[in-house]
Amino acid sequence: MRWNPLLRTALICLLVLPLSFAAAGPAAAASPISLTSGFYSNPDSGPAVWVRNNSGDARAARIQSAIASQPIARWFAGESGAIGSAVASYVGAADSHDKLPVLVAYNIPLRDACGGHSSGGAGSVAEYRTWVSTFAAAVGDRPAVVVIEPDALSDFSCLTSTQVSDRLAMLAYASQMFQQKAPNTWAYLDAGHTNWVAPATMASRLNSAGVRNIRGFSLNVSNFYTTASSETYGNSINSALGGGSHFVVDTSRNGNGSNGEWCNPAGRKLGVTARVGGGEDLLLWVKTPGNSDGECGIAPTVPAGQFSPAIAVRLIDGT
Repeated sequence: MRWNPLLRTALICLLVLPLSFAAAGPAAAASPISLTSGFYSNPDSGPAVWVRNNSGDARAARIQSAIASQPIARWFAGESGAIGSAVASYVGAADSHDKLPVLVAYNIPLRDACGGHSSGGAGSVAEYRTWVSTFAAAVGDRPAVVVIEPDALSDFSCLTSTQVSDRLAMLAYASQMFQQKAPNTWAYLDAGHTNWVAPATMASRLNSAGVRNIRGFSLNVSNFYTTASSETYGNSINSALGGGSHFVVDTSRNGNGSNGEWCNPAGRKLGVTARVGGGEDLLLWVKTPGNSDGECGIAPTVPAGQFSPAIAVRLIDGT
């Protein structure tokens, strides 16, 4: 059923009213799950566009069925200064269908500092603060799920101490912006994957980055570790945080687990499609299956972020 905006506002007021004497925070917001009727499938995702433009290709039907028709997160990585209109348009399209969009904020300065294939990001701390504030405001009170800055809390070894301090402050600011400006969003600071940073260390970084302002943290984004191993890691982080946080897992490419490689490895497979989770909040396709990790592995000539039907078919087949 499509939610009438006035009815939604009334519902939010009813949900918030009993908490009026409690401290402000994410607990006062309505659940974006309850405000929508399922996840949004982006008709303009990389796989969907490729299928439309290559309908005669023998691979098109398989890619459409297995990947392009599924709910996949939309990544926002600068948008040439028009981040507000880009986010508002995307969230508005999902809202018009009563569906829940999943977005990724990916514009931190010195982005992908260790990997290098997706380097870039905002040019300064001030530029990033403006960008992420505008992002959160553009979501507004519409339901959404947002993953904040994949890998940003994991690749500290490639940053100076000043750069680490700046990054933590930027992420804390981002968490505050989503808390204040996007009350019906479940936002998650990215916490890497199960084989990168020790749980207690990651919990300390999450605390410094403002995880208590928002719903929780995300795991396995653009990686391959099994859901079970991610749940174990997430529970260890949550224990080190003292409990009360929540997490989501990227299952887009974890059907065969990890072989220890991260950049277009062979033999990986699609994982379960987006759904409300069991041991976690949500299982999501955050990485777009078929998008290259960089010019490496089974796609040595495909730049990072570009869709490759060859990669997509190998993920469908697990080869």
